[in-house]
Amino acid sequence: MKRFLPVFAPMALVAALAACTPEEEAAKASPPKPLPSGEEAVATFAGGCFWCVESAFDGVRGVYSAVSGYTGGAAAQASYELVSRGVSGHVEAVQIRYDPKQIGYESLLQIFWRQIDPTDAGGQFTDRGPQYVTGIYVHDARQRELAESSKAGLAASGRFDKPIVTRISDAERFYEAEAYHQDYHQKHPRKYKRYRHGSGRTPFLEQVWGDEVKYTPPKPETADGWLKPSREELKRRLTPLQFKVTQDDGTERPFANTYWENKKDGIYVDVVSGEPLFSSKDKYDSRTGWPSFTRPLRAGSITEHHDHKLGVLRTEVRSARADSHLGHVFPDGPPPTGRRYCINSAALRFIPVTDLENEGYGKYARLFEEAGAE
Repeated sequence: MKRFLPVFAPMALVAALAACTPEEEAAKASPPKPLPSGEEAVATFAGGCFWCVESAFDGVRGVYSAVSGYTGGAAAQASYELVSRGVSGHVEAVQIRYDPKQIGYESLLQIFWRQIDPTDAGGQFTDRGPQYVTGIYVHDARQRELAESSKAGLAASGRFDKPIVTRISDAERFYEAEAYHQDYHQKHPRKYKRYRHGSGRTPFLEQVWGDEVKYTPPKPETADGWLKPSREELKRRLTPLQFKVTQDDGTERPFANTYWENKKDGIYVDVVSGEPLFSSKDKYDSRTGWPSFTRPLRAGSITEHHDHKLGVLRTEVRSARADSHLGHVFPDGPPPTGRRYCINSAALRFIPVTDLENEGYGKYARLFEEAGAE
């Protein structure tokens, strides 16, 4: 197995990653296991070295296979020899079979983003060339919608100071890689860890994501408590205005709503499900009469949709879990994102920083520690 390492990599590391032994060549990939639910879905991601992407999905609840392979090329065949030389047009990729009742595609995307540098158009870390570029290969229209929304959310989060260049393409034929590549992180854990760290991937991701580098998907059925109640229950629980805004895509009056002038420290959650959506640290006075934010609180918490209701194209924003109508996003916001999330107060519930711990949102309290919020 040949991997290009940094010039500062020790020679022992280079030797450890030399060509595979005959025993490795003879290793067999684990056969797929049937899903208990009898249902499955497929996701395909390219993130440079497929060892690293495959390992991220190993053991994730709801994922029952992650297979290294090749996709995206015009050539009629693919092998490591051809792909690694960059002559077949394929990229290294991983195809995931999962149970959508146990884990959502949104969660798979969140795991994927935490494995790559999405701003690098020339490869990934020390693996350079078009065969190592990042990509999301969607299998249906819903995956494309979620992928585009997730990509936009990541771009708006301000986590990266360069454009997100990861491509979103229709899924193409997938070629399973040679057996010795499958489950490499399990067969050769020491070699794998040395390669992953020596390539620069691990240090980069830890620096960018910090303690969020490991994403834990919401539990099945509960989704961390962010569930959407039935329409009948929502009619009983919400005010008429909250119901009209969140369920029937309504709009409240400007300058006459709950939070447009709110200047307290805290977070704003979906009034329907309780999912965290925005932070007061990203709130600003847009002089429109509605609460306005420069970015969502978390990547993947907001979905974007085309809206032609007023005869002009606008971008509607909705909550990812409960699909609540929130408002719209416009490209006229201040730095650093240049975006204005114009949100209805009726779609939100504000939780002051003093109540975050008691209400189950304690992990967000640290966002306000540097500001000295009380």
